[in-house]
Amino acid sequence: MTAYGRMLLAGAGSAALLLGALGFQFLGGLAPCPMCIWQRWPHVAAVVIAALATTVLWRRRRWLAGLGAVVMLVSAGLGTFHAGVEWNWWEGPTTCTAGDIAQLTADQLMAQILGAPLVRCDEIVWELLGLTMAGWNALISLGLAGLWAASFVWWRMPFDAAPRD
Repeated sequence: MTAYGRMLLAGAGSAALLLGALGFQFLGGLAPCPMCIWQRWPHVAAVVIAALATTVLWRRRRWLAGLGAVVMLVSAGLGTFHAGVEWNWWEGPTTCTAGDIAQLTADQLMAQILGAPLVRCDEIVWELLGLTMAGWNALISLGLAGLWAASFVWWRMPFDAAPRD
């Protein structure tokens, strides 16, 4: 497969993940938490990078492929972090998880309840084969990062006359 094909496939993979997330949200009724939204932004960036690398900025495609790999590694990191929060391996941001309530007064507890987001980041709302959506995002993002990295290393396009830029 050429670098062009790998970049198109990586961009299509990110677009498919975005469409899947939107499908779960709007068709499945699973509202995203703040960390879920964070995980969508690298995929939006990857779709834009793929579009630019395969059209108007094709002469800069090697460096865009490197950028795509970095963006997907960020997505994998966010997904891993979110999955760890869901499985209670570590604490997430205080803005979207439940804090320790043992030392709170009744007024403080009520304020925390009223100030809590509607969807918490530390609750698992969907799981398949032992992985949450965040875990699947991390794994798929690692695979997409591999496609981008392969495009960076072997960047020859099908219409190139020379093997290197």
